[in-house]
Amino acid sequence: MKVLIVEDEKRLAEALAQILKRNNFDVDVSFDGEEGLDNALSGVYDVILLDILLPGMDGLSVLKELRAEAIPTPVILLTALGEVEDRVKGLDLGADDYLPKPFKTEELIARIKAVTRRRGEFHADGILSFGDIELNPLAMTLYREGKSYALTQKESNLLEYLLQNTNIRLSSDSIIEKVWGYDSDAEDGNVQAYMSFLRKKLAALGSAVKIGNLRGAGYMLEYEGAESGGAKKTS
Repeated sequence: MKVLIVEDEKRLAEALAQILKRNNFDVDVSFDGEEGLDNALSGVYDVILLDILLPGMDGLSVLKELRAEAIPTPVILLTALGEVEDRVKGLDLGADDYLPKPFKTEELIARIKAVTRRRGEFHADGILSFGDIELNPLAMTLYREGKSYALTQKESNLLEYLLQNTNIRLSSDSIIEKVWGYDSDAEDGNVQAYMSFLRKKLAALGSAVKIGNLRGAGYMLEYEGAESGGAKKTS
């Protein structure tokens, strides 16, 4: 899961980033509102931790701009204990939750899981399924009818993104931003290579799921069997 932290207190931001990375989150950090907004507008993040008191552009202004641009990414406001009015205003502007400082690591992670679960993107211990395959994102394992195949981190992230968007053709640019990162040097060739790796593993399992690629339109999972009804999450 990809998290953006927008926090001007560098020691706090870096500490949060380390905590989340140790819990297997992919983390980017912005130290002011303008940079945070630029990163958030990319739409590649699964959740944004947004401080209210930021230099230049404050957190509520960042949030207002995000919602005005129809960016639906869940936002958790990081607030001081006494900022009741700001919390209320933030929720009215479209924040999904708030977390008063100081907070415990366990509560932070629980809040992240809660807001992303409501959006249907956090799988916890669940499994994504499509057609005749299942993916356990945490174990990075692909399954079909009792057979399994271990995936690399990148392969698992790529397949997870495809499974989250089974009815959408995904461009190479959107895949690079989501799977490799907003500031990555990855190119279309990297996407093609990893799609090839996944195709070989799907074929090795005898799956009827294929990765289609329509030139100029992007990649999408296709199931050459009965109607699958899209990806589903199971627990």
